[in-house]
Amino acid sequence: MSLLAVKDLKISFRQDGRVIQAVKGVTFTVGNGETVALVGESGSGKSVTALSTVGLLGDNAIVEGSVTYQGAQMVGASEAELRRVRGNDISFIFQEPMTSLNPLHTIEKQLGESLALHQGLVGQAARARILDLMEKVGIRDAESRLGAYPHELSGGQRQRVMIAMALANGPELLIADEPTTALDVTIQAQILDLLADLKRSEGLSLLFITHDLGIVRRIADRVCVMQGGEIVEQGATADIFANPQHPYTRKLLAAEPTGLPDAVPAGAAEVVSTKSLRVWFPITAGFLRKTVGHVKAVNDATLSVRAGETLGIVGESGSGKTTLALAILRLVPSTGPVVVLGRDISGLTGAALRPVRRDMQVVFQDPFGSLSPRMTAEQIIAEGLALHGSDTPAQSREKVAAIMSEVGLDPATMTRYPHEFSGGQRQRIAIARAMILRPKLVVLDEPTSALDMTVQVQIVDLLRDLQRKWGLAYIFISHDLRVVRALSHKVMVMKAGDVVEQGDARAIFDAPTSEYTRALMLAAFGAMPGAKTKTDT
Repeated sequence: MSLLAVKDLKISFRQDGRVIQAVKGVTFTVGNGETVALVGESGSGKSVTALSTVGLLGDNAIVEGSVTYQGAQMVGASEAELRRVRGNDISFIFQEPMTSLNPLHTIEKQLGESLALHQGLVGQAARARILDLMEKVGIRDAESRLGAYPHELSGGQRQRVMIAMALANGPELLIADEPTTALDVTIQAQILDLLADLKRSEGLSLLFITHDLGIVRRIADRVCVMQGGEIVEQGATADIFANPQHPYTRKLLAAEPTGLPDAVPAGAAEVVSTKSLRVWFPITAGFLRKTVGHVKAVNDATLSVRAGETLGIVGESGSGKTTLALAILRLVPSTGPVVVLGRDISGLTGAALRPVRRDMQVVFQDPFGSLSPRMTAEQIIAEGLALHGSDTPAQSREKVAAIMSEVGLDPATMTRYPHEFSGGQRQRIAIARAMILRPKLVVLDEPTSALDMTVQVQIVDLLRDLQRKWGLAYIFISHDLRVVRALSHKVMVMKAGDVVEQGDARAIFDAPTSEYTRALMLAAFGAMPGAKTKTDT
């Protein structure tokens, strides 16, 4: 008998007088000690399916079919029965720990709540169990971290706390919903290794939800591929990767940024350069707020980017990547020259910077967070025109329609609001907003990390096309080395504010000289990208 058996599961939601079907007759099982991956793009029904296993959907959900855990029926079970299973037998690890952890409570209190609720453990007994859990998930010097709040931990530490909470009551089944999506490649590799170790040592079964097939290949025994609320293909991981049957599975497997950027035109002009750029934030103390030290966010960064060229900046969270870009954009104070189109702008402020800002634009990681929910696509895209130009409303609308077409959006949708677009479409709106001013330099800060793999490929192709057409200089910040390799002419590797390596992208990917860069490559690719494998020889 399977540990978890889902049979002909159908899930619909009542919304605005309508019934919208999200899951359409899904059937799969998870056996004892098995890892099953649910794979698909956003909106395919993966997370909804997982949440339905223990009745975590809203009151507007209509659930039909069968979900059994160790033979007990979960669909239609009483709230008391579901509570006995939740946390005790089936635990969840969610994608973003900062939205799952309470920012007002310490780590000890949040782990202790689960132990008190399900096991009645309090006081020293609870503390001993918490320390054991924290050490088990690899949190170093666990006792000193008990009083820490979520914001005082790194992304990887927060995710380890989430795993500790999930393990607190000795579950049989762990449901991990995109647990590594927001993490750096090295931290991602650590979390995947941790889950594999815990699975072996604790005898766990794992239902792993992801859109990243690289992770699936690494961790799963079996794969269920979801599209439009249905499982279109399932089978052993090795079989699915070696011989995919369904066109959608083949599309997902092929969805990886490939190729190299176009060569930089001969004689291309330098668009931006820095020399020994430094960003240090003062640490103050005492009544007079005396400076007692500095947070050295960026140390002595020297770079140059020409028209039609992309500089990829890589490194873990906290390495200084984004701070360096913000300093170039003059959004944080820094020391050292920043030369844009032949002019040192490091000393410019206020109105003197405005003409330069037209030539420097930025696209952020999360389009939903960077787009105003109260503005239409037209208003968002035209915002720069209003600040920097003198177009009439008709001229502005004409330019918006043209740039929307250029980035692959239908101009007829310009009156819609951000929530009415998909994630990929929202990112295209953000790109259109940056491109409408015809800038010379565009900073791209993790523009693909929140997107499905197939959408990532589309955005990479779009960025290449725009660079080719307009001779744009890109500073591309990412922890996804596959995307960096596909877009970048040069690469800068940063760690703790220092530039540890930089140079030609192909040379760095094929033969990195820094131990840190080699560690990044191994975490991202499992081997050096240029290295031969046994199958190559």
